Amino acid sequence: MMIFRLVNDLAMTVLMLLAMAYYLTGNTIHEFIGVTVFVQFIVHNLLNRKWYKAILKGKYNFRRILQLGINLLFLATMSVMMISAVFISSDLFSFIIINNDMTLRQIHVQTAYWGFIIMAVHIGLSWEIIISSARRMTGITGKSRIRTILLRVLAVLIVFYGVNSSFEREVGSKLLIYNPFGWYTNDQSYIGFLIDHLSIMGIYICGTHYALKIIQRQEQIRNRWI
Repeated sequence: MMIFRLVNDLAMTVLMLLAMAYYLTGNTIHEFIGVTVFVQFIVHNLLNRKWYKAILKGKYNFRRILQLGINLLFLATMSVMMISAVFISSDLFSFIIINNDMTLRQIHVQTAYWGFIIMAVHIGLSWEIIISSARRMTGITGKSRIRTILLRVLAVLIVFYGVNSSFEREVGSKLLIYNPFGWYTNDQSYIGFLIDHLSIMGIYICGTHYALKIIQRQEQIRNRWI
C-alpha cells in the first residue's frame, strides 16, 4: 500500500508539472493530463482518509496546526483549479459553454501556480515520512555520516539552482500577476522544464523540512527547561 501511495503521489507531482507546461503539451494533452491528475488527487485523498478522521482528535502543536492549514489550503486550491478547468475546457468538456470565461481562466492559472508552491510545502511537511518509507523499501536502515553530508550538499545545490530558475522563470510574477497572453518561454523540451520546476519545488521542500527540524529542536530545548 505504501509503495502504491508513493508511486501515485510521485506520478501526480510529475503530471502536475507537465500540466503547467501548457505551451509544450498543447491544449488537448493538457486537458487529458488534468483529468488524470484529478483522478490521482481523489485517490491521494482516499488513501489519506484517516488524516481527515483524526482532525478533531488529539492535541495541536505548531507542526500540526501548520500541517492542517497547508493541507486544507492545498485541498481548496486544487479543488478551485480543477472546477475552473472544467468550465474553461475547449476539448474534453467543450459542451459546457461559458460566454465570458476570462475571469475563470485567471482563477485557473493563478490557483495552478499557487498550488504548485503549496504542493511543495505540503511535500516538505511529510518529507521525513517519505524518506523513512523509502529507506524501509530499499533496505537502508543504518545511519551514514557520508551519505548524510552528500544528501545535504545535494539539497544545497538544488536550492541554489532552484533560486536561479525561480528568477529566470519569473515565478514571483506568475503568483501575483495574470498574463492573458501567456508568459514567454524558450523551452525546447519537457526535461528542461521538469528539472527547473523540480528544483524550484526543492526550495520549498527543503525550506519547510529544515524549518520544522529547527522548530522541533527549539521545542525540545524548551521542554527540558520546563
